[in-house]
Amino acid sequence: MTRETVRIAMNGVTGRMGHHQHLVRSILALREQGGLDLGDGTVLWPEPVLVGRREHALRALAERYGLDQYSTDLDAVLADPDVDIYFDAQVTSAREDALKRAIAAGKHIYTEKPTATGLDAALGLARLAEAAGIKHGVVQDKLFLPGLRKLKRLIDGGFFGRILSVRGEFGYWVFEGDWQPAQRPSWNYRSEDGGGIVVDMFPHWEYVLHELFGRVRSVQALTATHVPQRWDERDKPYDATADDAAYGIFELDGGAVAQINSSWTVRVNRDELVEFQVDGVEGSAVAGLRNCRVQHRSTTPKPVWNPDLPATHSFRAQWQEVPDNGDFDNGFKAQWELFLKHVYADGPYHWDLLAGARGVQLAELGLKSSAEGRRIDVPEIAL
Repeated sequence: MTRETVRIAMNGVTGRMGHHQHLVRSILALREQGGLDLGDGTVLWPEPVLVGRREHALRALAERYGLDQYSTDLDAVLADPDVDIYFDAQVTSAREDALKRAIAAGKHIYTEKPTATGLDAALGLARLAEAAGIKHGVVQDKLFLPGLRKLKRLIDGGFFGRILSVRGEFGYWVFEGDWQPAQRPSWNYRSEDGGGIVVDMFPHWEYVLHELFGRVRSVQALTATHVPQRWDERDKPYDATADDAAYGIFELDGGAVAQINSSWTVRVNRDELVEFQVDGVEGSAVAGLRNCRVQHRSTTPKPVWNPDLPATHSFRAQWQEVPDNGDFDNGFKAQWELFLKHVYADGPYHWDLLAGARGVQLAELGLKSSAEGRRIDVPEIAL
């Protein structure tokens, strides 16, 4: 075996998602397993270069995980010929400029979403990357969750027959920050900083719907800022200017209709923080982060509406668990592995900056739909 070191500039890893999911559970986890075997006698050894604005935070991370490469000078890192890949997990408002600089430096790109604050900018990034001849990918982690992988298995096996509808529920109560610390950063609730649940979650729903059920043809959304005042990381009150809940209806290719509620102002009465119910002529399923339950038409009971009598049976007990039938690795790590194989072994990969632009487009049109109070068609986009 030949070990090949791959230096990856990782910008934004002092944040929650960049730290836990990308640095620790993906890149460092790859190192703990001995690197990534490409299957040709080569093992990739990822060497992260931590990048950010706060030197003390970078230094603390480096010391914690035994790393020795970090910098607050992005341009210097991008000028280093030994750095092959640039990864971005910054706040959305800072992402476009950094990605442009990385593309100009000839680095391969792997980035969180949304890739930009608007469709024109997102498409511009995809076109720049194509013109530069670099490889580029966008994190679409929910496709790699065990629950959705089981759901995909059901779809590919024809379990549902003709799919009629998809109903999604996502969210939880994010504390306002006054009497309990908020679970999300304050910029998420300021539209001027790129915050808002539509900008955050509609890109997720675009790729989930697109990959599993069909392209989104139209969107009708209603957004709300249910909690108008919150408290920031310094315990200072601020006005929430971004939406904290969104209620969307999506028409899909093939005729299925998806309804997805997204909220940071809902208390959870579900088995998991996100659940999708898929109903088809031949059967139905409910998929979450890890689990998936099904009910086939042959075992569907015959409910009878009678509000005068109490229910004598459990509807949930009439569903069957879908088995794992295999080991499911961390979804972020699984996609990192595919991207690295794409860059260094020319493996297949289609979750690129154009796919990321589709997510930005859906968020943009969702906000427009809410502002104008109407359904809006979603045109296909291309480079």
